[in-house]
Amino acid sequence: MDRVSASEAEGRAFESRIAHNCMMKMPRLLSVDRIWARAPHCAFTDLIRHKNSWFCVFREAPSHMLCVGRVRVLRSEDCVDWESVALIGERGVDLRDPKLSRGSGGRLLLLMGGSPVNKGSYTGRRPRLCESLDGLSWSAPVPIAEEGDWLWRIDGRAGKSYGISYRLPSPRRWTANLLSSSDGLSYTELVDLGIPGKPNEATLRFRGREAIALVRREAGQRRAWIGRSLPPYSSWTWAESTEAVGGPNFIVLPGGDLLAAARIWRRARPKTSLCSMSLSALNPIMDLPSGGDCGYPGMVLHRGQLLISYYSSHEGRSSIYIARLALDGQQGR
Repeated sequence: MDRVSASEAEGRAFESRIAHNCMMKMPRLLSVDRIWARAPHCAFTDLIRHKNSWFCVFREAPSHMLCVGRVRVLRSEDCVDWESVALIGERGVDLRDPKLSRGSGGRLLLLMGGSPVNKGSYTGRRPRLCESLDGLSWSAPVPIAEEGDWLWRIDGRAGKSYGISYRLPSPRRWTANLLSSSDGLSYTELVDLGIPGKPNEATLRFRGREAIALVRREAGQRRAWIGRSLPPYSSWTWAESTEAVGGPNFIVLPGGDLLAAARIWRRARPKTSLCSMSLSALNPIMDLPSGGDCGYPGMVLHRGQLLISYYSSHEGRSSIYIARLALDGQQGR
């Protein structure tokens, strides 16, 4: 594993900021709508467009953690008016951090973390997966990968699914491991990524053959790491960014540029922020209306507009929001 030092990362961040400002026009915020607030705690979102409809997923629960949570699925034709089409639960299990992706045969895949709850404590953890053809009717949650895994997001390339699972072998030692699957159910470990500082939530995307990862860390200065690798994805180069993130997500724009969103501390306060991203830096460029318990965005580029789902408690109860931004010159799907 190769690593870029923090000082090198800061220097590259300055260069990257100039380069990105030249390559990409600043996004313009068009609207922000609160779309759901019907549970004591609504959080941890994702967003996808499927068969001419929009689907937003998130966790509903009595509180942030250490309780049973269920996953709500909303559908919309225009990303303005939303209806609930499913509520997915498992008896005695906290289902959280739902993520949407496309599977084979036109299927939608819903990935979730699953932790049994007993007397206010978690007694294990293993990912769950649901499937749907239309986004309305979903299969029951099925355990995938292995006990102890938290496979946070999956992406596909060449008929395989890839994702980064974080594990907690001990309170002081957390690991991030790259997994792959041919069927979406059974996963094989490709490599321990060797990331220090308690790595956890990670988004993995592909830019052509290149795999790119954005990884949250919880120890030390907590700065996120950005990694890249080429097939067979067993050797990675890493750079330390200048930002600590929560719920990291990013997308690859049609021209190859990267846009990220996450919870970032801005002026000592948490915000859901949009960032330009390079292979060595995150550069915050816009704060969405947010605060307090917030973040965990979903991102979709569609016809020149970037749609971002996220949650926030800046208006009181933790609620779900959709932001619509104009990205000039970027069309997307």
